[in-house]
Amino acid sequence: MEFEDAMHLAVDAFEAVGVLVLVLGSIASFLIATGDVRRGGPAFKPLRRNLGRVILLGLEILIVADIITTITIDQTPSSAITLGIVVLVRTFLSFSLEIELDGALPWRRAALSGKAAEDAV
Repeated sequence: MEFEDAMHLAVDAFEAVGVLVLVLGSIASFLIATGDVRRGGPAFKPLRRNLGRVILLGLEILIVADIITTITIDQTPSSAITLGIVVLVRTFLSFSLEIELDGALPWRRAALSGKAAEDAV
């Protein structure tokens, strides 16, 4: 097996794992939400939070496949530009999801959690 064949296998493996994380994580999130509803608890916010985390993890894994492809298999300027665009979109999605999940900008999270801890005392 040549290096490029091994890299194709690695890319396929990362893509499969990324999709598997998205599918299984989504199913698990809905099952957890169903259990929350049966217990009479809130389901929407925990479901959104869990789905957001699943999407973030799946995107992180899928970006690894894109990086491997660009670095080892398809070393062209157009491939690098495509990777750059994918990384920018993923970063924007990740940033947006973090704000959705936490309700605060990432750099304000520590200050808000510290303030909440002070208010509790």
